[in-house]
Amino acid sequence: MSDYFGQTDYAIRMDWGPEGARRCAADVNIIVDVLSFSTSVTVAAERGMAVYPCRWRDDRAEEFAADRGATLAVGRLEAGTAPGVRGISLSPAGLLTAIRVPRIVLPSPNGSTISAILAEHGTEVVAGCLRNATAVGRWAARQVDAGRSVAVIAAGERWRGDGSLRPALEDHLGAGAILGALVTPRHIGVCSPEALAAAGLFAGSQEYLASLLADCVGGRELTAMGFAEDVTVAADLDASAVVPVLADGAFSSLRVV
Repeated sequence: MSDYFGQTDYAIRMDWGPEGARRCAADVNIIVDVLSFSTSVTVAAERGMAVYPCRWRDDRAEEFAADRGATLAVGRLEAGTAPGVRGISLSPAGLLTAIRVPRIVLPSPNGSTISAILAEHGTEVVAGCLRNATAVGRWAARQVDAGRSVAVIAAGERWRGDGSLRPALEDHLGAGAILGALVTPRHIGVCSPEALAAAGLFAGSQEYLASLLADCVGGRELTAMGFAEDVTVAADLDASAVVPVLADGAFSSLRVV
């Protein structure tokens, strides 16, 4: 084993958060942030919007958006009150019905930050979630068959006290759904145990997927905030065939048949 932590002896890998993404160092990295970033990116891509990830949520985000002629997404709670945003927020349900704009900037401490870190290292970055799990998994399988390594990175959340990583069930399930579509019998020998276990978690949970998302910590939090519809949108397995790929700083979609 050349790298215990990076899983580099395997073509198919799975890990958590920014440090896990750095350690995996795959040719293709699929970011999974189910209840916010990657589902929002997928919904926006479905509607033909280019999405720029941004790791900042302060004045730098406004400058970042202005430089790109893009609409800056606001937080879920701000969407109904902030002037000029036209419903563009981190809410996947809101993005389904918002007035379409050509370019948006999505600030996020998790999915956007990981995307930016990986893009800086020159690797290919894809947004994956439950809505596009099979499309992303099948696309990723073709990358493995072409000799490229693939890492599925569950973003997780942050503990409010110290900012440390809090593993999130919804992201583990999203990663497992993608891996379930990616890992075929011919791939078993090149798949890390972490990736296989995530696929197994999803396989054993799929029957209860909607209730698991609604009742997990992240789902309960969003429901308490008044955003239960975001959980419903995020749990809509394989509603989309788009594969949002990060290129020239923005996610835009490929469609997988």
